[in-house]
Amino acid sequence: MDFTPYDLMVDVGLISVLMIVGTFMRRHFQWFRRLLIPAPITAGLLALALGPQVLGIMPFSDSLSTYSTILIAVVFAAMPYSMAFASGSFAKARNMWAYSTSMFLGQWGIFILLGAFVFAPLFGTPDWFGMMLPVGFVGGFGTAAAVGGALDSVGMEAASSLGFTAATLGTLAAIVGGIIFANWGIRTGRTSTLPEKLPWELRSGEITDEDKQPSIGKATTNPSSIEPLALHVGFITVTVMIAYFLKQWLESIFPELTIPLFALSFVVGVGGRIFLRVINRPKYLDAQTVRSISGASTDYLIAFGIASIVPSAVAGYLVPLLILFAAGVVYCTLIFFLSSPLYFGDQWLERGIFGWGWATASVATGIALLKIVDPDLKSGTLDDYGVAYVGFAPFEIGMNILAPIAVLAGFLSGLGGVALVVAVGVFVVPFFLGWMPNHGKSSGKGGSRGKGSGKGSSAASATSNAD
Repeated sequence: MDFTPYDLMVDVGLISVLMIVGTFMRRHFQWFRRLLIPAPITAGLLALALGPQVLGIMPFSDSLSTYSTILIAVVFAAMPYSMAFASGSFAKARNMWAYSTSMFLGQWGIFILLGAFVFAPLFGTPDWFGMMLPVGFVGGFGTAAAVGGALDSVGMEAASSLGFTAATLGTLAAIVGGIIFANWGIRTGRTSTLPEKLPWELRSGEITDEDKQPSIGKATTNPSSIEPLALHVGFITVTVMIAYFLKQWLESIFPELTIPLFALSFVVGVGGRIFLRVINRPKYLDAQTVRSISGASTDYLIAFGIASIVPSAVAGYLVPLLILFAAGVVYCTLIFFLSSPLYFGDQWLERGIFGWGWATASVATGIALLKIVDPDLKSGTLDDYGVAYVGFAPFEIGMNILAPIAVLAGFLSGLGGVALVVAVGVFVVPFFLGWMPNHGKSSGKGGSRGKGSGKGSSAASATSNAD
C-alpha cells in the first residue's frame, strides 16, 4: 500500500494520543512521578506494545523508522540557529570541560574497541555493536536516531533498534541509579542543600502556577505579515529540504558516497545562520523559539524511535546486549564515584549526579536529577556546564557525524583508538596544569554537612516517598 498524507496524520495522531496519555500518567500515578519517567518514553513503549510489532492493536504505518531520520535532521538543522556562546570564566568551568570531554570520549573509545575486539569474536556481533552503548547512553535518543538511521540506510537493519533500546535502558538506568545516588548523598550529608521534597512541577511535569510558566519563545515578526511560529518552522524546514537535495546531488555524483541527512542539515544550518548575519538580521529567528521547536521534535523522535524498535532484531543480540548494558552502567558508576570527587573536590555530588544523568541518558535527565539534590540550582553546576559546553560541543557534534562515516569507511576501530587516546589526554590535563581542587580532610563526609545526616536522612525519605 502506498504511503499517503493521511497515513502521516494517523501516525502522528496516534503517537500524540499516547504522549498525552504519558503526560497524564506522570501527573496522576505516583510510580511514574517517583521515577520521573518522561511522557515520550511512556508513549514510545505503549506504541511498541500496541503497534504492529507486538499486539497489532494500533494501525501504525510501516514508516515509523523514517520519522526518526527526519526528526533528527530537524534537531540538527535547528542547532546553529539556537546555539549561543556562553559567557563566563573558563577557570571556573575548566574542570567541568575536562570531566565531560574525557568521560564522553572515553565511553565512545572503550566501547567501540570492546565491540570490535571482544564482542565480535566472542558473540559474532558486527564490529559496530559495541558502539551502540555510547550511541544510546551518552548520545541518547538523538544520536540513536542519527547514527542508527545512517547505518540502517545502508543495510545494517538492527542498528536503529539496538540504538533506541540502549537509549531506553540508559534512561531507566539514569533515573533509577540517579535517585539511589541522590538519596545516598542526602543521607550522608554530601549535598550543599537539603531539599525536603521535590517540587511538584518536577515530579508531575505540570506547571500549574502561571507565574512560574516560562515563555517558549518571542515573536520576531508581526502576525499581519507571517505568524512567528510559521516563520521559524519554515526556516528549519527549508534548511532540512536544502540538505536533502544536497544529499541527493552529492550521492548522484559519487554513488559510493553515503552522507547522513542530519550531518548535512547541520552544515546547511550553519550556512543559514551565516546568511542571516550577512544580511544584518542575526536575530531574525528567536533562539528560544527554535529550541522549543527542536525540543518538540526531540519528544516525537523519542516516541517514534522506541515505537520503531524491532523486537526480533534485538532478541538476536539479547545476551551480548545485556552484557554491554551492564558494562556501560559499571563505566558510568566508576565515573560517578571516582572521577567526580577527583575533579570537583568536597562538594562534588551535585556535579556528579548531573554527570551521571547525561552520561547514561541526556542533559535533560541530568538536570532533573540535579534538582533532587540542588532544587534551586545554587551549586553552579549548570553555569559551569554552559561555559564548558563551548569547548565540548565540537567533540559531541563531531562524534555524531564521524561515527557512521567511520563504520562505512571501515575505520571504526581507528576512531575508537583516537577517541580513547584523546580522552586519556584530556583526563590528565588538569593534573599537569594545576587545575585540580584541594581535597580537604572532610571530603569523605561532605565537609560540615556530615553532621546533618539526620536531617539529610529525613529529606531522603521525603524525596523517595514524594507523591
